[in-house]
Amino acid sequence: MPLNTLENSSPLAILNKIFGYDNFLNGQEDIIDHLVAGDDALVLLPTGGGKSLCYQIPALVRPGVGIVISPLIALMQDQVDALKQLGVRAEFLNSTLNFQQAQKIERELVQGELDILYVAPERLLTPRFQELLQESELALFAIDEAHCVSQWGHDFRPEYIQLTILHEQFPHIPRVALTATADETTQKEIRIKLGLLEARQFAFSFDRPNIRYRVVVKNNPKSQLLDFIRWEHSDEAGIVYCLSRKKVEETAIWLTENGFEALPYHAGLDASVRQANQQRFIKEEGIIVVATVAFGMGIDKPDVRFVAHIDLPKSIEGYYQETGRAGRDGLRADAWMTYSLADVVLLRKFLESSEASEQHKLVERRKLDALLGFCETVSCRRQVMLGYFGEELSEPCGNCDTCLDVVDTWDGTVVAQKALSCVYRTGQIFGASYLINVLRGLDHTRIIRNGHDELSTFGIGEELSANEWKSVFRQLIAADMLNIDIAGYGGFRLTEKSRPVLKGEKQVLFRRDPVTRKLRKPKKQAEVSENPDIQRIWQRLRELRRDIAGEQNQAPYMIFHDKTLLQMAEVKPQTLEELSAISGVGDKKLERYGERFLSELKSA
Repeated sequence: MPLNTLENSSPLAILNKIFGYDNFLNGQEDIIDHLVAGDDALVLLPTGGGKSLCYQIPALVRPGVGIVISPLIALMQDQVDALKQLGVRAEFLNSTLNFQQAQKIERELVQGELDILYVAPERLLTPRFQELLQESELALFAIDEAHCVSQWGHDFRPEYIQLTILHEQFPHIPRVALTATADETTQKEIRIKLGLLEARQFAFSFDRPNIRYRVVVKNNPKSQLLDFIRWEHSDEAGIVYCLSRKKVEETAIWLTENGFEALPYHAGLDASVRQANQQRFIKEEGIIVVATVAFGMGIDKPDVRFVAHIDLPKSIEGYYQETGRAGRDGLRADAWMTYSLADVVLLRKFLESSEASEQHKLVERRKLDALLGFCETVSCRRQVMLGYFGEELSEPCGNCDTCLDVVDTWDGTVVAQKALSCVYRTGQIFGASYLINVLRGLDHTRIIRNGHDELSTFGIGEELSANEWKSVFRQLIAADMLNIDIAGYGGFRLTEKSRPVLKGEKQVLFRRDPVTRKLRKPKKQAEVSENPDIQRIWQRLRELRRDIAGEQNQAPYMIFHDKTLLQMAEVKPQTLEELSAISGVGDKKLERYGERFLSELKSA
């Protein structure tokens, strides 16, 4: 079906002929039909839930060009490249283009020669671009990453607030706002600030059941990370997040020295280096990027097999967004995080010492408290995370560490009283290390000089090791029984919640930190099937895909996703017709690559 005859075709026909899929994912068809009818929508779908198809197909069905507003340059290029592989007339306008390139695309826009155009919000708001829109036939406006409109969110972009201009200037053009991370407060902000009060809301589960969530206590984070990757994700693509640029550099060097292809990414690097590292991650297989949170938004790479955090993120929204970059193809993936008492103290300090308003600090405190609750839970992590977004999971997920290895709890009421009393009696000015030394009765010079060896709390905690006491203090902070004195020297201070514990009116249960166990042998490659014959054919198809991608200077997943190759290996089609029935093989890709993949399958 030629693309220029797609207008007025059914969405299902386009899904099959262009994208190569037989059926819509849950909820996609209702959203698409709603937009094709010319109505506005707010769409909440998890990462990997197929958000892009929800606006791409209506843009192809309706007359005119679909304008996609995105703050993410990487996503624009990624999705435009993927659409061009399918034969769709797609382009982007952003700061990476020179004047002549931008002018050519603007002409194509006005002359009706584009199906989909991606544009940065800053450019869309310029008078020049507004004039171009007035001269063009428009199918719809899609506002991606709509949570960026929230001033209380983790990724606020001030330009998003001005996007109400679309409703004012083009009241009859349907608009859809899409996001994968929005709690109830953010959803209300999106509606109000984007003028979508009357828009129909489509909300689907935030659950990503293929991702296994795991949180471990930080001991030697670089070695812990190395063990995790070496034993579970050797030769696989992944992202490692750190809080500081310095730690990004150190961790990338550490992984490289230990035999991995690890590349740094942070704002302090030269733009050309960042771009080169990002392109290697997209186009090559088995690359690990070590990054600050500046990396990853908009990268549509489906075969990221793990996301690791060696520092605590700032909120569940940020954590969900970052871990959501793993396993977009629906195959198994891991979200692994290590954190410590020092992480908790550091983030509390950052928050309290910021110049934000008290109202903003209150919101951020609640977000951090929710994240600490996720880390310290003894119940299913997925239930805790989904509950934060207002979604109830009726049964434990069975695919997180607390489900797979039941976490022990212990009655820590007396221990908590000892810790809180020690904080009080030493003047509420000391941090964990000093307090632990007092509780364990160590006769350090500083303790003796301060006279704290004479306190009733001196030596009353000998039953616990230093690491066990760190766990206690970490959990007391997470439970908001202690906070950080930012005005002084960062010491611990009691809160109102500590009072009933000290009075013996409230029981305290602590989580016993589990011992990390190694697997018996490291995994040498991605295993998608227990059938060795299928695994072998899948690997051969991946090698062919890698060769084709190299010939075209494209990312391998632009040719076919791993999931599509796996189905080919399982079904073993022998004709073009049989190959066309494989999910992800549309008409254009069948024409371009069909014979080469059939030949490989027949010789396998």
